[in-house]
Amino acid sequence: MKNKPIKRHKALQPLSRDHHHGLLLSWKIRAGISKNIEARRIKNYADWFFENHLIPHFEMEEKHVFTILGSNNELVKKALADHRRLIRLFKKDEVDTLVLSKIEEELDKHIRFEERTLFPEIQKSATDEELNYMEKIHDDTAFEDNLVDEFWK
Repeated sequence: MKNKPIKRHKALQPLSRDHHHGLLLSWKIRAGISKNIEARRIKNYADWFFENHLIPHFEMEEKHVFTILGSNNELVKKALADHRRLIRLFKKDEVDTLVLSKIEEELDKHIRFEERTLFPEIQKSATDEELNYMEKIHDDTAFEDNLVDEFWK
């Protein structure tokens, strides 16, 4: 049974597009591992993505999106714990396929949780004012990938 596409409010669409790129990161890591690409090459790309895309994305969610449900909400607590776990994984000194596999697995699970569970709840709970505010503050510049080493191809 296929999941029905979720109609995302316009204010959350830029974050959902960010999620799409995060899922592509997971796919690129899996592709690199399956092609026996040196772990350092994969980690270099993952670190670039983390610094340039994930950290700003996490900050946006934590400062402006999760606050709609409040810090005591169980879904928000889970998302924040996921963010902390992902940050720890990305900052690990070890560069091996085990850590990379854990990053791609945790990131994939986290994104799917936010898209399927957390964002629908936020959409239901947010006021028009909150959604309008989110829409105004989100930087919706086009995604620019780092194509210096396309190890996944």
